[in-house]
Amino acid sequence: MKTKEVVLKARELGKCIPAFNCPHIPMVKPICEAIRDENSVAMIQVARVEWEKMSAESLERIAEEYDKYKVEGHTLLHLDHIPAVDEDFKKVDYMDLLNRAFKVGFQSVMIDGSRLSLEDNIAVTGEAAAAAHAAGVPIEAELGAVMGHEAGEMPPYEEIFAKKMGFTKLDEAQKFAAEAKCDWLSVACGNIHGRVAEAVRNQKKPEAKLDTAHIADLYKAAGIPLVLHGGSGINHECVLEAIRSGIAKINVGTEVRQCYEFALEEKPGDIAYAQEKVYLKTRDYIKNYLYNTDLADVIK
Repeated sequence: MKTKEVVLKARELGKCIPAFNCPHIPMVKPICEAIRDENSVAMIQVARVEWEKMSAESLERIAEEYDKYKVEGHTLLHLDHIPAVDEDFKKVDYMDLLNRAFKVGFQSVMIDGSRLSLEDNIAVTGEAAAAAHAAGVPIEAELGAVMGHEAGEMPPYEEIFAKKMGFTKLDEAQKFAAEAKCDWLSVACGNIHGRVAEAVRNQKKPEAKLDTAHIADLYKAAGIPLVLHGGSGINHECVLEAIRSGIAKINVGTEVRQCYEFALEEKPGDIAYAQEKVYLKTRDYIKNYLYNTDLADVIK
């Protein structure tokens, strides 16, 4: 499968490709098996923060584990959130990380310049996109501020939504897509990330809402498939309407991560038990939340 064509086909069909984050290496196996057993198509992905602050170890280690359990026609390997400036507001050598990903077989990558000014985000994304396309790999970028990864207190969710804090702007989306040359665009429209700081990562996310009319307008402005980060815990009808409005990829992190971690709290050291819980949660998400069962048959 070619990742860019898969995402475009999903958008054409009014479907969505889920991308499951794996901050713990044993999660890769049950997620791949769940995708296969639902006859769906989905991404296995890892973000820099998940090997820096959790136990993913490295992008190479996730790629190695993925190669053991990948399922042809069903699974894809994506590199999530490689920031130009990270959640601690430190500069990152993003080109080194992207080049390492190309070398070990990631089929798509993400550059995150969302903490930069618009012009700097365009410049960073353009540089990363040129390298990705030269390697034959599609690239995702982010515009707007999807909150949650930063240290410190986040404003109450209702305030974020009511004030449209960090929402992606229409005129900026149009300019960004035209100049940065990314293949998909992650947007902010009411979605929030799960917290990654150790003291708060076990907390339940607030049920997020989405400004789906804004998503539709962003899709028209950008003219490329849109991505929804923070896909755990969003109101179900909002998600389905967002997919109809232009979302072609949705990131799922907190829901499967906490499933794994809570299972290990219940039965310490029992990796197989935690993997079974992740397998069942992933199948349920694909079948009953995204309605993506049998997607593999329709995107061939």
